[in-house]
Amino acid sequence: MTTPQHPPFPPRRHRPGPDAEEGDSRAVGRVPFGAHGARDGRHDADHGHDGGDDVHGPVGGHGAGSGGAGSGHGEGGGHGPDGGHGSDGGHGSDGGHGAGGGHGHSHAHSHGPAAPVSRHLRKVIAAVLIPFAAAVVVGLAVLWPSGAPPHERTGVGFDRQTQQATVTKVVELSCQSVNGSGATPTGDTSTAEGSSAVQQANGDCKRATIRVDTGEGKGRTFTEIVQPDQSRQLHQGQKVVVAYEPSAPKDLQYSVTDINRRLPLALLAGIFALAVVVVGRLRGLMALVSLAISFLLLNFFILPAILQGSNPLVVAVIGSSAIMLIALYLCHGLSARTSVAVLGTLISLLLIGVLGSLFIGWAALTGNTDDNTGLIHGLYPSIDMSGLLLAGVIIGSLGVLDDVTVTQTSAVWELHEANPTMGWRGLYRAGIRIGRDHIASVVNTLVLAYAGAALPLLLLFSIAQSGVGTVANSELVAEEIVRTLVGSIGLVASVPVTTALAALVVSADRPTAREARTAGRTSGPVLSAPARGGRGRRRKR
Repeated sequence: MTTPQHPPFPPRRHRPGPDAEEGDSRAVGRVPFGAHGARDGRHDADHGHDGGDDVHGPVGGHGAGSGGAGSGHGEGGGHGPDGGHGSDGGHGSDGGHGAGGGHGHSHAHSHGPAAPVSRHLRKVIAAVLIPFAAAVVVGLAVLWPSGAPPHERTGVGFDRQTQQATVTKVVELSCQSVNGSGATPTGDTSTAEGSSAVQQANGDCKRATIRVDTGEGKGRTFTEIVQPDQSRQLHQGQKVVVAYEPSAPKDLQYSVTDINRRLPLALLAGIFALAVVVVGRLRGLMALVSLAISFLLLNFFILPAILQGSNPLVVAVIGSSAIMLIALYLCHGLSARTSVAVLGTLISLLLIGVLGSLFIGWAALTGNTDDNTGLIHGLYPSIDMSGLLLAGVIIGSLGVLDDVTVTQTSAVWELHEANPTMGWRGLYRAGIRIGRDHIASVVNTLVLAYAGAALPLLLLFSIAQSGVGTVANSELVAEEIVRTLVGSIGLVASVPVTTALAALVVSADRPTAREARTAGRTSGPVLSAPARGGRGRRRKR
């Protein structure tokens, strides 16, 4: 049967009712005797909706709906009594059927990865980060050390030659038999020294035979007396670390300095790596790779460069920046989201550096407060110890900053995905609410971490019944206070800074139509919702 031809009428745009949402593709054009449909208003580019055409006509005509780039809404055409047909666009069910030509409505939403940002925005981010990355590479090339400068070992503290050894035999004997005079000491046993002397004289000591397993003296054995009040007791088969002093008499060249803990530490590290990979999968594996690279940069660049005489602050800034770039991009991918986190971390690190330099100088902190720093200053007098303290503040704050900036950036991006119509102010307000919860927990974590590390020192001040002001004023504690507070200020500042950057970037993103279609074609699987509408209502002629 041939379809009777009717003259076309000018299309009229149908105004959506009060319940229609902004950008809804159901706001369709209607014509009384439908030869063609009018194009609907555009739908959000993030969902790939172009809108749809619809047509309603009692006789014949047809309307074609068109899905947007990616999967989107399409409007089904109407059915006329004389054989008209309608085709539905995008993904979903066909349009409604009826004598007067109703319409169907189909839904499809993309749940794949978010569309990439626009080309213009990528250029803006690259214009900021590429010079920074180039400066980091140049700094690494200029400051890269040839190795730690040589020095003569002092035999004090860590500055000793060490070898691995094994305890082969342990024999108990009376402490009086190894006492030089053989007489029981007398004195005030209420003091720690007097009590220890009496215990050593009257208790049972141990004579351990130890075999050297590494170095030039491999296979050589020596004996060592273990007093009963020593915190480290030896037993047969135990692995130990021994110090070697070649200039000492032959029977005194070796001495036990520590327990060999390599096996339990290696096992613990293996459990940690396994847990990270099992839970994090590929992302966890990349985190372990970035951790290994950070360790290599610390050992082969930062530490040797400082020992070689380079400015500790400059070395710390260059090294921390390199670690930040490698860790963030390796773990989270080369994307605008990661780049915003990098910018937020960089700004926060600069703030920490400025505040740290200001207050370390104002509080007259020298950085030379214990035996280890004193030994470093004695071996390498050219090292700026206060600069070394500031470098430690910057490097110590980097790990926590990465966590906060990545979390805030991801939160803002997900808020935008959930509500693409939200402006940058709304995104900032929502993101900063998330950041406040993060600040409360992370700042507490920083303070407790430093307090835990300094717990023996704090206990010592408590025993001495020193006042809070006296304790805080001591340089050893003041260093930790400055380190904690400066790092915490930078951490707190990173939340609004990163949130504002992420909100501005994601709200300013306006991909072109071609970029939106490309993102839609490369998006993930499409899940279609049931068609809405159903049978169309017959229009009065």
